[in-house]
Amino acid sequence: MASQPLRTGERFVNLTMPESYAPSAPNGGTDDYRCLLIDPQVAKPMFLTGALFQPQNAKIVHHAVVQVIAPEAATQAHAKDAETPGPGWTCFGDTGLGRVAGTYASAWTPNGTESVLKQDVGFPVKPGSLIVVQAHYNLLATDGRTGETDRPSVRLRLTDGTAATQPLRTLPLQAPIELPCASGESGALCDRAASVADVSKRFGDRVGGIAQQLLQLCGNGKPAPGNTQRCDYPMRQPMTVYAALGHMHMLGRSIKVELNPGTAGAQTLLDVPVFDFDNQKTQPLPTPVDVKPGDTLRVTCTHDATLRRQVPALSKLPPRYVVWGDGSSDEMCTGFLITSATT
Repeated sequence: MASQPLRTGERFVNLTMPESYAPSAPNGGTDDYRCLLIDPQVAKPMFLTGALFQPQNAKIVHHAVVQVIAPEAATQAHAKDAETPGPGWTCFGDTGLGRVAGTYASAWTPNGTESVLKQDVGFPVKPGSLIVVQAHYNLLATDGRTGETDRPSVRLRLTDGTAATQPLRTLPLQAPIELPCASGESGALCDRAASVADVSKRFGDRVGGIAQQLLQLCGNGKPAPGNTQRCDYPMRQPMTVYAALGHMHMLGRSIKVELNPGTAGAQTLLDVPVFDFDNQKTQPLPTPVDVKPGDTLRVTCTHDATLRRQVPALSKLPPRYVVWGDGSSDEMCTGFLITSATT
C-alpha cells in the first residue's frame, strides 16, 4: 500500500507489532477490539502529519484507529498491556486509558489510504509518547472461527515542524442509531430492550449504555425509531476545520456534517450521499473552515435495515433492532473533524 511522497522536512518511521495476534471474540459475539501498543521511540518533540495502518490479514480487520498516547499515560498503557496475555488488551468502546490520554490521529477502513493535509499542521508527538492501534477484528469473515492471525504495521509520517505549525486534534460528532427491523422481519432481537441488552452482554455495560447516552445528548432521552438520525453540537470554543471523515458500518446509506444548518451562512463540511463501507476516507476540505463560539455542528446519518439481507456477512444473522454498538452487526454514526484551536 503506497504512501504519498515525503515533503520537505518529513520522514517515515515504520513500526511493526512485535508479534502476531490471534483474534477471539468474547461473550458469544463475532467482534474483537484489540489495543496494540507500539513505542515510536521519539526523542524530541515532533508532529505526526500522516499515518498508514497496514494489516497483514485485511480480511478479518473491520477498521483500525491510530492514536498518539501522551507521555503521562505511558505507564498506564504499559500496565494494561502487561496485565493481559498476548499482545495488547481488549478495548471495546475506547482504549480504556481515559479521554485525555490519547489523540485520534488516523483511521483505516478497507481500501483506506493515507490522508495528508497540505497546511502546516500536525498531531503533536512528545518524547515518551506511545502509539496505540485500536484494531477491530471481525470474525463474521470467518463464520466466528478462531485461528486466523494478524501482525499489522503502521507507517508514521513525522516532521520537526516549525514555529508556525498548528497542533491538530480530532473532534468526534456522534448521533444515535434507532433502526427497527425491516418490514417482514421478526425475532427476539427486534425488541429494542432485548437488542440493547445483547449489546451490553457482548461489549459490557459501558458500550451498552451509549445508546441511551446519545438519546440524552441529542434529544429528549426517548428513542425515535427511523432510518435517519441526527445530533446538534453547540460550539463553545473557536476552531479551524481542515478535514472530515464519516464512519458507519454495513447498514449505512449516507452521512453528512453541516455547520449552522438552516441558516443563511450554512456550510457543508462532509457529504457522503452514497456511503460505501469499503471506501471510507478522510476528506480534506477545499478550504479550511473557521468555527466560532455559538455556531452549531450537525451530524446526520441514514441507515437501511433492508441491507442486512443483501450483505453476505449479515444475512446469516437474526434480525435485530439496531442501536449503537461496537460490532459489525451493530451500527455507528460518527463524523470525525480534524481541527486546530484558534484564538
